[in-house]
Amino acid sequence: MVPVLSLLLAIQDVAPEMGIPELTPAILVVFGLVGLALVLFISEAMRIDVTAILLMVLVVVLSPWTGVDAGVGLSGFSSQATIAVLAMFILSEGVRRTGVLQRLGHFISKVTGGNPRRQLAALVGLSGGTAGFINNTPVVAMMIPMAVNIANRSNVSPSRYLIPISYAAMMGGMLTVVGTSTNLLASDVSDRLLDHPFSMFEFTLLGLLVLSTGTIYLLTVGWWLTPARIKPREDPIDTFEMGNYLTELHVLPGSSLAGMTVERAREALGLDLEVLRIRREGRAVTTPMGDRRIRQEDVLIVRTDPETVQKLLSLPNVGLGGGGAVEREELGVEDDPLLKGKLPSEVDESDGDADEPERSLVELVVLSETPLVGETLRSLNFSQTYQAWVLAIRRGSGIVHSKLNRTKLVGGDTLLVQAGPEAIERLGRNRSFIVSRVIKEPEFRRGRTSIALGIVAGVVAVSALDLLPIAIAAMGGVVAMVLTRCLRANELYTAVDWNVIFLLAGLIPLGVALEESGGAEFLAHSLVVAAGDWHPLLLVFVFYLFTALLTDLISNNASVVLMIPVAVGTALVVDSNPFAFVMAVTFAASTPMLTPVGYQTNLMVYGPGGYRFTDFFRVGAPLQVILAVVTTLGIGWIWGV
Repeated sequence: MVPVLSLLLAIQDVAPEMGIPELTPAILVVFGLVGLALVLFISEAMRIDVTAILLMVLVVVLSPWTGVDAGVGLSGFSSQATIAVLAMFILSEGVRRTGVLQRLGHFISKVTGGNPRRQLAALVGLSGGTAGFINNTPVVAMMIPMAVNIANRSNVSPSRYLIPISYAAMMGGMLTVVGTSTNLLASDVSDRLLDHPFSMFEFTLLGLLVLSTGTIYLLTVGWWLTPARIKPREDPIDTFEMGNYLTELHVLPGSSLAGMTVERAREALGLDLEVLRIRREGRAVTTPMGDRRIRQEDVLIVRTDPETVQKLLSLPNVGLGGGGAVEREELGVEDDPLLKGKLPSEVDESDGDADEPERSLVELVVLSETPLVGETLRSLNFSQTYQAWVLAIRRGSGIVHSKLNRTKLVGGDTLLVQAGPEAIERLGRNRSFIVSRVIKEPEFRRGRTSIALGIVAGVVAVSALDLLPIAIAAMGGVVAMVLTRCLRANELYTAVDWNVIFLLAGLIPLGVALEESGGAEFLAHSLVVAAGDWHPLLLVFVFYLFTALLTDLISNNASVVLMIPVAVGTALVVDSNPFAFVMAVTFAASTPMLTPVGYQTNLMVYGPGGYRFTDFFRVGAPLQVILAVVTTLGIGWIWGV
């Protein structure tokens, strides 16, 4: 912060002669809040929605300088953008519950005949086309398991499909104003600054140009640059490198473990292990595990590392049972139809408990900005809450086997979980996860597909014809979803990503403060002075690139709130079209391609694709540059500068 302050003071020294407004205490206070926001967003010292609420409180507390009182500070919760985003989450959930995308996935697999390039074209087209009318985040959530299924059936690495699906959804979200929460927020800011909210199809022509360009890239250059990190039909045991981490321990007569509960034994030993199953007198015992009392002659199937096994073997009367290695069938792997064939079972039917549900392996992706982020499996009491056991965590291309219970979860983590059918269904309903490998397709309300799609089409039509504001039309669609039983009333609240709602409500006052304090005008004049005699179209290009780079570090919604006031101020100073600059910021904030953390859809595919952090730069950097040029020229052509 010190170098930045020194730069601001240096600018202030020459400000009068260069036409730059005076650097007032109010501007310094607001810049301090913006700096705090950037530090907290980039460092992730606290959850992004909590950061936004903190900023909202500070903006109001510092109202003598920010010019934002309590009424304006809380206006983010009543903003049309916030209400519209909330409603669109619910409408998207109503469509998801019909299973329409899953049926399209089966259709794609059938008509493409197993040809990988045709499949990629169909997946990219479906992702991009759908994201314009259903919020792009749930679109990607629905398409991940579909793409994995299609890839495995065609013997293609799922990694070849997942980054393109994410990028296509980001670009497709720019077809209409309801495609992303960023568009709706940008519309709200544009309305406040220019009295020009976005109409439903305001930028559809530019969106089509961007999506077409990006699609051509993904099907050609992108196909060769996208790596195949995960082998097709690869066994999760192999994918997560679990071979040396699943072990049988035989509790011999006289063992110190006998008589203890599983949880007490773990605490007493102080070792990093998890008991997944107990084989006892020809029966398999699984749940509930924590309170199960260990007996002599039990065989414990544990997840741990070789070092911990050696420590366990140093205990009196503990040995490796059944030859040491755990057969994959013991975990129910052979029940997973998506894995490579069925492994020959060596477990006699009498080994199983008739009352125990069949257990399978399933992969779960942890979504960012959810209550799980920053928590550990222990703090979540994961095993007891879900009756499921985490065997390993894949974070990008790295795999965590040890100290799982003490590992803090981050967005994009993929958990290898052993669970029964009920637990898998419960996990699938939890909006903090995506089940990326589907064991059993959930029950969908297939008979209401046309109704749900008709409701969304009606919302779009009413908004496009200016019969009602987007927020009101979307809320009417929510009521229609419930009345037609596409959604149940108790499903409305779980359909909403509340982190995004609080993020929007908390950031809007900061944008107002940046404008009211004169901070946006100060930055605009400083930028114009630094740019010299640049052509306005070149300034639009610079705003696009800077916003895209900023969004790769912080939230896309935060980028819009911070950059649009500065962009509008710059346009007014150079006597250019301010709406053209608004479009540049909006498109750039919705298409950050360089990192997995720049946009939620990138983070969602990060784990299931087994990608490295640099894979996104490798595939996305050329596309980012191409889109910067295409978008800038498209803005100049459509709106002029």
